Amino acid sequence: MRTIVWGVFAFLAVCWTALVALSVQLTEWLLGAVGSGQATAAAISVGQWPVPAWAALWVDPAWLQALQRMWVDTVQWLGQVAPSSEGLMGWITPLLWAGWGLGTLCLLVPAVGLHWLVGRLTSPTLLRTVPTQGQA
Repeated sequence: MRTIVWGVFAFLAVCWTALVALSVQLTEWLLGAVGSGQATAAAISVGQWPVPAWAALWVDPAWLQALQRMWVDTVQWLGQVAPSSEGLMGWITPLLWAGWGLGTLCLLVPAVGLHWLVGRLTSPTLLRTVPTQGQA
């Protein structure tokens, strides 16, 4: 039973680690794209896409166009005010890994508790012989 507890812990810890590592890489890529202007160019091209005909049946095309303009303006503003990606990644990466540590601790505490509980429930109880009157 303890093997199952630690196997589940190991599986969840590996998934959690992979998620954080992927988040670090994705954040680095996004900040690099914003810093180099690629994200701004992509947002401008997306903002020029026409509203699909099927979407006009469900929502107002003027609302979608306003949403596109807002998205382009936001990405352009972010490209202007965002600091360099190296400086920003210098504190985002440790922050993400600190969150990983807290998340792993939140996985470890129940695993240790279950390990203890399983050991407590499955350990054999020792029977003590009670001395009788003549044996004391």
